[in-house]
This record gives sequence, structure tokens and C-alpha cells, in this order.
Amino acid sequence: MAVDYRDLGLVNTKEMFEKALAGGYAIPAYNFNNMEQLQAIVNACVETSSPVILQVSSGARNYANEIMLRHMAAGAVEMARAKGSNIPITLHLDHGANFELCVSCIEAGFSSVMIDGSAHSFEDNIALTKKVVEYARPRGVTVEGELGVLAGIEDEVSHETSSYTKPEEVEEFVERAGCDSLAISIGTSHGAYKFKVKSQVEVPPLRFDILEEIEKRLPGFPIVLHGASSVVPAFVDMINQYGGDLEGAVGVPEEQLRRAAKSAVCKINIDSDGRLAMTAIVRKFIAENPKEFDPRKYLGAARDALTELLKHKNENVVGSAGRA
Repeated sequence: MAVDYRDLGLVNTKEMFEKALAGGYAIPAYNFNNMEQLQAIVNACVETSSPVILQVSSGARNYANEIMLRHMAAGAVEMARAKGSNIPITLHLDHGANFELCVSCIEAGFSSVMIDGSAHSFEDNIALTKKVVEYARPRGVTVEGELGVLAGIEDEVSHETSSYTKPEEVEEFVERAGCDSLAISIGTSHGAYKFKVKSQVEVPPLRFDILEEIEKRLPGFPIVLHGASSVVPAFVDMINQYGGDLEGAVGVPEEQLRRAAKSAVCKINIDSDGRLAMTAIVRKFIAENPKEFDPRKYLGAARDALTELLKHKNENVVGSAGRA
């Protein structure tokens, strides 16, 4: 039986994005795979009074089980309300690969889906995105499309090379496909190794010229940035210090993301930073407490560190604090 997301206390992204565009900030879209990550996201957004998009990849959905996931999302809403907060919460499918997956998520209570047709031809991408929109819209579910390809690896999403979004294509794509928001490629990438730079060399800036041209062609239309983790050096160093091997992991500088958030970019996706923070704390805790075997101890510590990181993101990077 199909589940209506509104019955779970969730909202779609329409009003969120309208407010973000008007206010010059972006909605944080945080991926989660387990309870501790979800607790950290809710705690951080409640404490900073920030709207939030809970993102689930197809891999995370398989890992958590779609039935469990629906109840986790409903639990997140109830958890926020129990804390006296009425922050808007969206449950979003990240990088849906096909029509069937998007339908399955919509039927399971997702309030927003992304259909990623970026690997297809322009015409096939339009056709696939339009098909999802036509299914989602009568059900009140918002749809994110994508033009351009991001390099990197994250869950099932893997591309060796990137291709920037072509501004001259965006108007036709949005008009014909009918999507509610558009993910673009301007230099971000998936995973922890976003850029290959030598030591002491600055990361190349994002292609703000492309973003500005897209803004001109699609005034007032919601733009999305994927692969926007900053790969916090302190957590990378901690992972390496306690037995990891992440040499050369580099992310997107926070000041560039803040600049993007003040533009038409009203959704910024952050996944790798959460993984790195939790892994760093777990590695450190286990190394320093060799006799400890209670998962609550190391996962609780990781959850608390992630909460603080996400509060920082809301307040200083995406600018969503106080916007709920």
C-alpha cells in the first residue's frame, strides 16, 4: 500500500526552495545510512533552527531496508517535534537511476526524488525526467533533475571524468522536462578525493561563470550542488593518525560553498563529510579505548561530533540557521 509522505509529517521542497532563493541561503541536504547519523542531523538542525533535506541513496535504502527507512523518517519528524521544534523536513531520494526506483520511493513515502539522467543523451535525459515528473506531480512530490556529470565515486554513483553543465541547454531542459530543481556541474565532485592538487596548492575555484550564466537563463529557478563536502582536514588527519589511509583527500573550500549558497543554489548536498567525521571519531575512540566493546560508546561519540560539524555547516556554510 502506498504511503503519503504528508502522513509521516514530511514536506516537499517547493516552499523550502522559494524561501531559500528569497533569503540568499541554501537548504542542507545531508545523507544518512544509520540511526546515529540521522540523530545527529535532527539534533543539529533543531539546535540551529534549520530546515533540512534527509537524503537517501539507493545503496543506503538497500542497507537500511525501505520499511525501516520510512519509520526512521517519521521518527525524525517526531523527534524534532518532541524537542519543541517545527523545522521542515524532506525525505529525498539521491541519484535515482531509473523510473522504477523513483516510483518505489514515492510509494514508500519519500516527499522528493532525484532522477539522474545525466549519463544519457540530452533527449533521453529529458524524456526520463519528464516521465518521473508526470508520476510525481499529482502526488505532490517534487523532482530534481541533473544536467552535466560530476566525477568521483559515492555509493553506486561513479564517473571517472566530469562534464560541465552547458548553460545553453538549461532552459530547454527545464521547460520540457518540467523538473522542480536542477543539479548542475560546476566543478564539485563525489567522494573524498574531489581535487588532485599538490601540497600547499589551492583548490581550483568552482566555475561561478557557468553558475551566473545559468542564473541569467533561469531566473528564480532552484539550482542544486552535488558533491559539496569540504573534506574537513582535521578529520582526514585523525583518520590517518589512527590507522587510515586517506592521503590526498581534498574537498570544496567552505567559502566557495557560502558564495554559491547566496546565489540561485538553494540545495547543497553533503555526504562525505559526515562519513569522515564519524569514521575519524570511531577510529580514535577504539584506538584509545582498546578494552571497550560497547557500540554505544564509540557511535555515541561519533554522533556528537557529527552534530557539531553539521551545526557549523548550517551556521557558517549554507546559511540555513534560523531559517526554519
